[in-house]
Amino acid sequence: MAQPGTTLDGIIEQAARFGIAVLAGDPAGVVVEGVQVLAAHDLEAAARNHLVIAAQPGGAPPLRAYQLDIAIRRCIAAEVAGVVLPSPVALAETARALADRAGLTVLAADGPPSELAVFVDRCLRRGAAEALARAEQAIETVCAVADTHPSDVRTALLDAAGSALGVRLSLQDDPGVRWTDPDAVCIGEVPIGRLVAERRDPAAAIALPVVAAVLSRASARESQDRFGPVRSRADLVIELLVAESSRIDALAIDAARAGLPVQLSHSVAWVSPRHHDDGERHPSPAQLAALELRALQLVDERSAARRDETWHVVAFHDDLLMIVSEEPGAPDHQRRLREVVDRFVELGTAAIGPVWAFTVGLGTPQSGAPGLRQSATEARIAAESAVAGGRLGSVVVTDVTGLRRVLLDFSASPLSRTLLDDVLAPLDALGPERSLAAVRTLLAYLSTRNSLARAATVLNLHPNAVNYRIRRIEQTLALDLDDPDTRFAVELACRLRLVTGAR
Repeated sequence: MAQPGTTLDGIIEQAARFGIAVLAGDPAGVVVEGVQVLAAHDLEAAARNHLVIAAQPGGAPPLRAYQLDIAIRRCIAAEVAGVVLPSPVALAETARALADRAGLTVLAADGPPSELAVFVDRCLRRGAAEALARAEQAIETVCAVADTHPSDVRTALLDAAGSALGVRLSLQDDPGVRWTDPDAVCIGEVPIGRLVAERRDPAAAIALPVVAAVLSRASARESQDRFGPVRSRADLVIELLVAESSRIDALAIDAARAGLPVQLSHSVAWVSPRHHDDGERHPSPAQLAALELRALQLVDERSAARRDETWHVVAFHDDLLMIVSEEPGAPDHQRRLREVVDRFVELGTAAIGPVWAFTVGLGTPQSGAPGLRQSATEARIAAESAVAGGRLGSVVVTDVTGLRRVLLDFSASPLSRTLLDDVLAPLDALGPERSLAAVRTLLAYLSTRNSLARAATVLNLHPNAVNYRIRRIEQTLALDLDDPDTRFAVELACRLRLVTGAR
């Protein structure tokens, strides 16, 4: 039995997949009490206030003008709510005027009349049948819209689903949503939010998981289209950071061809997320992917607003690099980088939770491909030094004066760094804690010109304890610490090890 208040315009709105077109009359507010499928020549049997679907035998030619005129007159006499004629149909002006004067809505529709009748019947009965009909319509509509690749996929799909359901849908930020939740919208396994309906509705409950899945796939495709080239350039940035110095010029050419503006001035932020309660704990791969996506979205918005800035995001092991490139000599280069990084920390905290601290090192603006590498090295060392010093969550600006700058230059060269690491390699076999204690003892001893007393004061130890350690270290390294060249190399290696936080 049809539920009260079902109107013809409401049915038409939900039946978009049948290609319904209004040929005459006004369907707004016309109450429909039932649906019938009748042969076009048998419309005098139509029931009052019913929607009548005129059927033609398979292969029959379209209704002629006089047949359409007769069909309309019979429907007017039967006082039907409306009549659906099979497409294709061309309604003459006289027939249209006749229907308009009588207040009869004349429609045309594609597809089998039986399927349309079942759909209308579900709408009339409401309840489970009607909810299924609306859910089915919403799913088909959303899939069709997704296939058109709209520029704003989120708005387009939500509007289409809401229109078909009669219930507005929205995407709600929810960092706790899991990609396995039925209402989750994700890009890959990165949660974006939760799809919610403005009110409880059975059709929305049925359609919502499918709509969420379609929106997830469409969002993933949009993300790939938008950020795919950026991620490709990020791979080149990583190569620039880890390659031997002799390859920098060749890599710079490849980077320029890929759209990375290596000729500009670059400033790098090295963002190192660590757990507040355990500085050695890193985010999971899924969490790091979520952070990368937030960073990409943020710099995409920034690049659109500031055409004089070019931004890149690079995921490197468990850390993220944010790079801004501008014309050499641009004022406040590092300050603008800091502004964006501060905003990213807010978004990152919301994405993976307040238990994570974001320690940031900021490199100085440097020009060209070597400059990009230098700024990244400065930023990395600043961030790693802060983490090693227990200053989680701090933002550290590179100190570019004195010995630290010299050590940065050494660290920027993989060959130099390897040679100096080789000097201390035997100590690494002692384990992280004993190795670090040995390096600190060795540096205190060498930096005080091999004075056991002064080294003991620096280390807060008894001179005999320092002497014992130094003799054990000399045996382990198999080096003569009284030799000036050896002392210089070992002290440089110790300083580089402590400044960079390596190993």
